[in-house]
Amino acid sequence: MTATLEPLVAVVTTDLAAITRGRSVVESRLDKIAATGVGWLHANLSLTPFNSIVDPNPWGSAGDLRLIPDMKARYRTTLTGSQTAFDMVAGNIVELDGTPWLGCTRTMLIDALAELKAETGLSVVGAFEQEFQLEDAGFAPAHSLSLAALRRADPFAARLMAALEEAGVAPEVIIAEFGAEQFEVTHAPADALTAADRAVAIREITRELARNSGWRACFAPKTAPNSVGNGVHIHFSFIDAEGRPVTYDAAQPGGLSARAASFCAGVLRHLPAITALTASSVSSYYRLKPHSWSSSYTWLADRDREASLRICPTVTIGGRDPSRQYNVEYRAADATANPYLSLAAIVRAGLEGLKNDLPPPPLFSGDPEKLSAGERADLGLIRLPETLPAALDALTADAVVSGWFDPAFIETFVGVKRNEIERCNGLDPEGVCNLYRTLY
Repeated sequence: MTATLEPLVAVVTTDLAAITRGRSVVESRLDKIAATGVGWLHANLSLTPFNSIVDPNPWGSAGDLRLIPDMKARYRTTLTGSQTAFDMVAGNIVELDGTPWLGCTRTMLIDALAELKAETGLSVVGAFEQEFQLEDAGFAPAHSLSLAALRRADPFAARLMAALEEAGVAPEVIIAEFGAEQFEVTHAPADALTAADRAVAIREITRELARNSGWRACFAPKTAPNSVGNGVHIHFSFIDAEGRPVTYDAAQPGGLSARAASFCAGVLRHLPAITALTASSVSSYYRLKPHSWSSSYTWLADRDREASLRICPTVTIGGRDPSRQYNVEYRAADATANPYLSLAAIVRAGLEGLKNDLPPPPLFSGDPEKLSAGERADLGLIRLPETLPAALDALTADAVVSGWFDPAFIETFVGVKRNEIERCNGLDPEGVCNLYRTLY
C-alpha cells in the first residue's frame, strides 16, 4: 500500500544573508505548534551564504530560541509544479519565555513601524519590486522589454502569476526587463510588514517554479560586472490613523507632503550608513554606481531613475486622484539584503527625519558627476559607499543608526559581512559575480 503524503508547512525566518531558513511540520500539526513554534538557535544568525557559521560570533554553541509562526503570514500554492504544495509561514524569533529576541529582523520591522505610528500617527504602505534572471533556459535572443522576450518563456510568467495569486501575494505585473533573460515582478501595495512577507514569498515561489521548469531563478545584484543589475525597489507611502493617504500635497515641490519630505530627509541623512543593510553583498557595489539606473548618491528626484529616492509618477487619466497612488521608491537595495531589515532601516531613518523636523531635501535631476564638489554639497549629494567594507565602516560610524540595534546584533551583522568580504578576497569582479550568482 502506498502511503499518502501529508503536505509540509515551513515556518521560516530570513537571516542576515537574506536566505530563507526554517523548520517544517506536517500540515495537521501546524495549529498545535502555532503558540510555541519550533526550535531555533542563536548562532543561526551568524550563518553565512556559504553554509558556514562565522567564528567567532557572539553566540557560541549554547542557547535555544523559538520560531513562532505568524498565521496571518501564510503563503500556500499548489501551482509551482512540485508534487506537494508550496506552503510557508513567516515567523518571529522569541526567547523561551516568549519575549522578542534581539536578533529577529521581522520583529525589528514590527517595532520600527509601531514606533513610527506612536510618534507620528503614520502607518507605512509598502511594495517590493523585484528583478531576477532565468538561467539555464536556453532562450532564443529577444529584444529587451519585448512581448517576444516574455512569451519565449511561456508558460512561466502565467504560472508564476497564478501561483502568486493563489498564495495571496496579490501580484500586479510581470515583464521581461532590460537585461538578458531578466524579468521583474511586482505586487499590490500592502501594510509594510505584509509587503516584506510578500517579498520573501515571491522569491521562494519564483525559485521553485523555475527549478521545476529545469531553470534557475537568479536574484543576484550582478551576474557579471558589466551586466544589467537585479535590483529590489522598495516603495513606501503613508496613511494616517483614519487610513487617509498623507504622502501627497499638490502645493509642495514634487507633490511631497511636509511630513513625507522630512521622512525622506532622514533617509538621505543616514543613507550612507544604512546602505550596508539594504545592499548587503560584495557584488552589490558593482551595481550602485553612476549611470546604471540604480543609485549612487544621497539624492531625491522626481521620476529620475538614477536617484536613491525617486518620487514615482501618478496617473490622472479620467480624473483619477493622485493622492492614493503617490509613493516614493528606495532604489539602493537588492535581494542579498534581508527585506525586513531593509525596510526597518528605511523606517527608522525616516523617523529620525520626522523627529528632528528636517527640512525638505532639494529635488535634483541630472548627472551629479557633472557638478562640482561644491554644487553637490549644496544639493546634499553625497556619494554612497563604493564597496561593502566602506559601507560597513559607514554603518558602524553612524552612532544613530548603530544605536537602533543591540550591540550583539551589529557585531553579528558585521561579522557575517566581513566573512563574505574575506571569501571574495583574491577574486576578480567576474569571480565575485559568478560566486553570488550561484548563491542568489
